[in-house]
Amino acid sequence: MANKDYYSILGVKRDAKPDEIKKAYRRLARKYHPDVNPGDKVAEEKFKEIQEAYDILSDEKKRKIYDKFGYYNENLDPDAPFGAKTGASSGGINFDFSGFSWDFGDFGTRSGSTGSTFRDIFSELFGGGSKREAEPPKPMPKRGEDIEIPLALSFDEAVKGLTTNITVNRSEQCPRCQGAGDTGGPLVICSTCNGSGKVTKIGGRLQFSQVCPDCAGTGRRRQPCSLCQGKGVIPKTEQVKVRIPAGVDTGSRVRVPKKGHAGRLGGEPGDLYIITNVSNHKYFTRKGDNIYVTVPITIPEAVLGAKIEVPTIEGKAQLRIPPGTQSGQRFRLRGRGVPSLRNPNLRGDQYVEVQIKLPKVISEETKELLRQFEKLNPENPRKEMGLE
Repeated sequence: MANKDYYSILGVKRDAKPDEIKKAYRRLARKYHPDVNPGDKVAEEKFKEIQEAYDILSDEKKRKIYDKFGYYNENLDPDAPFGAKTGASSGGINFDFSGFSWDFGDFGTRSGSTGSTFRDIFSELFGGGSKREAEPPKPMPKRGEDIEIPLALSFDEAVKGLTTNITVNRSEQCPRCQGAGDTGGPLVICSTCNGSGKVTKIGGRLQFSQVCPDCAGTGRRRQPCSLCQGKGVIPKTEQVKVRIPAGVDTGSRVRVPKKGHAGRLGGEPGDLYIITNVSNHKYFTRKGDNIYVTVPITIPEAVLGAKIEVPTIEGKAQLRIPPGTQSGQRFRLRGRGVPSLRNPNLRGDQYVEVQIKLPKVISEETKELLRQFEKLNPENPRKEMGLE
């Protein structure tokens, strides 16, 4: 079996603390997760390798075996001589002392016991004696999960920003067990993993196992808290005041710190993320921090020039139309766009495109004037195209 350097796989030192290992695992798992790299077999194998390394290094007993022997095998016991598994049959070195029955009297007296035999000494040495049930390691504090909530906004609300209250169904630390999930008492089989010490997670098309968070991989835990049913947290509905900054757009993520789900065993709460969905405007179109609008003008305004009113996100503004303006010509209003999320002191621009609009009803007098105009200005706009 080829030995793997799990510490190098996770990119941590050999004396790394559990939280350092967990942080490195989460960073790499997000990078190589199959959902992030669909169809990438190399990333998929890397993800499996990262998962394998974390499964060993996050478990105190497995890590101890790995650190001592350079690889992990469940039949190895790091506390027994020669690495033999504790029990009558270790698969390692077997000693048969059935023919020895010598009694050394007080020789080898330990812990107040007398009359220990030669067989007793070796029985205890190689694990044949009674062994007290080990206390399961205490689970580490765990940060609470984040919450994402969609929020529909009007065009004006997104541009100008607002403060609103949002109903959030989150969790808070159980006041009875202080997030521990139990209140003491005898050890029982963990109901989360049914005593296996592991839980199965599904990531895309893959299934992988992780150490059970409620029993720390031991398969046993104390009697669950009756208030939170062993979860360490209880549900809570809360009105959270949220400030939506000016300039958000569809898909913007507004973070509200520590308003996600509660952490376990003193772990900090997760965060709340508001995902904005901005509706369309009747007149305006947004591209980045710039706003675009189309405004109709009359033939005289286009020919002779004029000052007209145009809409902006902050009300009406004056725009000068120079003589001879063509339909489709675009004018810029500086600083009349959307505030920048990166720098609220900066704003985009507004672009006004004018479209010459013909009158719906033309009188005979107007038609005659247009005929006179055509005679005085015999211009063919299609001439450059070689057309009459």
